[in-house]
Amino acid sequence: MARRYELLARIRRMDPYENASEIYRLSSAYEFPWDFARALELALYRTYAVPSIGRLLAETAEFTDRPQKRYDDTALLLDAVVEHGFDSEQGRTAIRRINGMHRSYDITNDDMRYVLCTFVVIPKRWIDAYGWRRMSRHETVASAVHYRTLGRYMGIKDIPASYEEFEACLDAYEKAHFAWDEGGRRVSDATLDLMASWYPRPLAPLLRAGTLALLDEPLLRAFDYAPPSPVTRAVVRRAVRLRGRVVRLLPPRRAPHHARQNREIKGYPNGYRLAELGTRPVPGVRGCPVRHIDTSVAE
Repeated sequence: MARRYELLARIRRMDPYENASEIYRLSSAYEFPWDFARALELALYRTYAVPSIGRLLAETAEFTDRPQKRYDDTALLLDAVVEHGFDSEQGRTAIRRINGMHRSYDITNDDMRYVLCTFVVIPKRWIDAYGWRRMSRHETVASAVHYRTLGRYMGIKDIPASYEEFEACLDAYEKAHFAWDEGGRRVSDATLDLMASWYPRPLAPLLRAGTLALLDEPLLRAFDYAPPSPVTRAVVRRAVRLRGRVVRLLPPRRAPHHARQNREIKGYPNGYRLAELGTRPVPGVRGCPVRHIDTSVAE
C-alpha cells in the first residue's frame, strides 16, 4: 500500500503553481485516468443544460449527427495540451485548432467561463466521490491553475483565481441558467446514445439508466428526465464507489494513460493529425459555443 501513494508523495513535494500542468498530467494520466475521462464527459454534458449552449450545439448538428467525431476531437485536443504542455508544438497546435473552431460564433464570455469551470470542478467532485482516493490540495490547486492558463489562451476574461472561486462560479451559474430547452435535450439524448453505443446493444437500456442514476436533480430537471428510483441510484453509485476501492488495492500505474488510448476514442483507427481534428465551421451555419476570439493569443 505504501507504493500506492508514492506518486502522491511526489506531487506534494512539487509547487502546485509553478508545476501546475505537470501535477495535472500526473493526476490525470497516472493516478485517475478512468475517473478523469468519466468526469470530463460529465463536465461537457452538464453544459448542455444551459439553453444558450445546448441550443447552439443542437443547431450546429455536430453532437447530434456526428457525436463520435465530436467526442473524439474534443478529448484529443484537450488532452494534447495535458500530455505535451502549453509550450509544445502539439499543445500550440491543439489550442489553435480549438480557437479556430470556436471563433465562428459570438457567445458570451460568461458561457465560456462556465464551461471552463466545469473542467475544474466536476473532476474533483467525481474523484472525491468515486475515486480510489480523494484529490489532494496540491492537485486541486494545480487543476485550477492549469485551466486558468488554458482559459487565457482561449481569450476568456474574468477567470476565477482559485478552485473555490471556480466552484462558486459554477454553482451560481447553474442555479441561474439551468433550464429546459428542446435543443439541449436533443444533444443530451444523442450523447447518451453515443455512450451506450460503446457497449453491446442489449445493454443500452441498462447503461442509459445507470448514467441517469449518476446525474444530480438539477440536471435531470433541466433535461426533463424522470428521476431514477432510489434503489437504482443507490446500486449504481455504490458500484462505482466499489470500483474505486478495488483500484486502491492495485499496484500504482507505471506508464501514463492519455485520452488517445481510451477505448471510447473510435473515430481514428488509422491515426490522426492534431491540425486536422475538429470542424471548419461556416460562420452562421455551424460552430461551437464559444465567442469569436483573436487566435493570435495562442500563437
